[in-house]
Amino acid sequence: MPNARAVLLKIKRQNTPTSKSYWEEFELPYHAGMNVISSLMEIAANPVTREGKATTPITYDSNCLEEVCGSCAMLINGKARMACSALIDNLEQPVKLEPFSKFPIVRDLATDRSVLFENLKAVKAWVPIDGTYDLGPGPRMTAEQQEQAYPISRCISCCCCMEACPQVNEDLRRRRHHRAGAAVQHPSHGQSVTARAPGGSDGRWRDPGMRLRAELR
Repeated sequence: MPNARAVLLKIKRQNTPTSKSYWEEFELPYHAGMNVISSLMEIAANPVTREGKATTPITYDSNCLEEVCGSCAMLINGKARMACSALIDNLEQPVKLEPFSKFPIVRDLATDRSVLFENLKAVKAWVPIDGTYDLGPGPRMTAEQQEQAYPISRCISCCCCMEACPQVNEDLRRRRHHRAGAAVQHPSHGQSVTARAPGGSDGRWRDPGMRLRAELR
């Protein structure tokens, strides 16, 4: 166990998408309010392992640092979550960091989650907005439809749900059916709720959920 004024991190690393993975341990001085991302930043500033061996900075994804963009998702002590909101004070030590297991590894903690965005494009799970011309008023929604659609719209495409879901497995990946994950189904369902509102120019519902269900058959 580290002393009371130190933080111990155990990080799973991999230099290339095809190389073998290995573990490295780091010990950092404790600071109030530390989170996983700030710890990785400290390692980048002085990349030396707990044993005193010089190494390379950890590769990981991050952007907003306020749990909005979803890019810093990883396995923290075995659970899929955002690294920017994972406070060291609330984590059992040693803090074990691993990349997502259901997506191709780029390097270290960075994974390629582009399949999610390709599948969101495939089911067209978004509400069109005005571009080069006015699309006119959107469909009216009841208060009940709004209550149903709003929680779905809060998805930040972090892929935590796909990492945790037992239905997203090697068999689905072989069949290129990542879109079975909730990260694609929920926005698709949210679009279905919006599409059910009356007021379309041709009076028809456009349900991307139907497209999703058809492609999964």
